[in-house]
Amino acid sequence: PTTRSRKTAEPKDDGLIRLNRYIANSGICSRRKADELIEAGVVSVNNIPITELGHKVDPSKDEVRYNGELLKREKKVYVLLNKPKDYITTTEDPQERKTVMQLVEKASRERIYPVGRLDRNTTGLILMTNDGDLADKLSHPKNGITKIYHVELNKSLSQGDFNKIQFGLELEDGLIKPDNVSYVAGASKKEIGIQIHSGKNRIVRRIFEHLGYDVVKLDRVVYGNLTKKDLPRGRWRFLEEHELIQIKHLIK
Repeated sequence: PTTRSRKTAEPKDDGLIRLNRYIANSGICSRRKADELIEAGVVSVNNIPITELGHKVDPSKDEVRYNGELLKREKKVYVLLNKPKDYITTTEDPQERKTVMQLVEKASRERIYPVGRLDRNTTGLILMTNDGDLADKLSHPKNGITKIYHVELNKSLSQGDFNKIQFGLELEDGLIKPDNVSYVAGASKKEIGIQIHSGKNRIVRRIFEHLGYDVVKLDRVVYGNLTKKDLPRGRWRFLEEHELIQIKHLIK
């Protein structure tokens, strides 16, 4: 068995990586977007245009260009932001509203992107990085990254509705069952903690709206293994090495 496993590991040791991964690692876009660039014929390796998606490159010696511009493998940067209200999770906004990019502009010379999104009026944790590979994996539904939200409603949540949420609700896009739901200890029945791994759009707000409640405040307090500890609203920090290792263990 040892010899067999050594044989299967061999191809990985040739130092070659897929072209889309190299492009994502250069920080210009995600892997999925990189595939589109390759298909569009705007990527070349050693001055030869490449349109084949599975193409592999040697990062130590191959020259990869996008629209003629040399791409260098960027230093990977991982930033955790505690997003305030009234900022939108996008890299640019045609309407010139405030974006999360303004909050992290001093974090690094590399261009970093938000992983997933939080609504304009939702506060809390958002991870930002130029590691397109990790961003794609964290956003993929199959990995079901856990998120915990602190919800404040316009009125107390009845025990009956609490039970309905706990057992699962049928929404317009299917059944949604939180991993956990609880009243916030020491607070009024308007405040709820909800743990969920679904990445569906506005899912937490829709759960409560479905039962006739308005969400007054929504704060993401946990993302995967990351928490808001020592991170005030509107501030950011770099991930610690051990946090990065842990978050990589959460994905397949």
